[in-house]
Amino acid sequence: MTSERIVRAAVGGTALFTVLSVLAAVTDADALVVVTVVVDLALFLVGCLAFVLTLLRAAARSRTDELTLPGLWWLSGSAPAPVRRALLGAFGVEVAVGLATASARPFTGLAFGVLAPVFGLGLAGLWGARLGTFPPRV
Repeated sequence: MTSERIVRAAVGGTALFTVLSVLAAVTDADALVVVTVVVDLALFLVGCLAFVLTLLRAAARSRTDELTLPGLWWLSGSAPAPVRRALLGAFGVEVAVGLATASARPFTGLAFGVLAPVFGLGLAGLWGARLGTFPPRV
């Protein structure tokens, strides 16, 4: 997976999540809430998979590179500014939208939206583990 594909996946998944969550929060369409829950769970599962792949890749890279947790998960000093802004921006939007829509319609399927940020953070970690720049291990 290239840098561009990871960023596109993060931005696209976040856009889909945002549109569906906001529409489901402002309408009373039960079918739309069901679709939103399915998307929320899919993003969560993809994020979990990204976390596992991140940890495996980071373990392999730690033999040769001096990895840091802020560099891996928050892309601090390991990613170009545009990539960092895109990936962490997507994560931030997921957190805000998930909390806002779950708060607007509590005790409904929109509560699953709080799981979606796992997707954004997982992809940021995957980018850091695969493509982040770290100094050689000493």
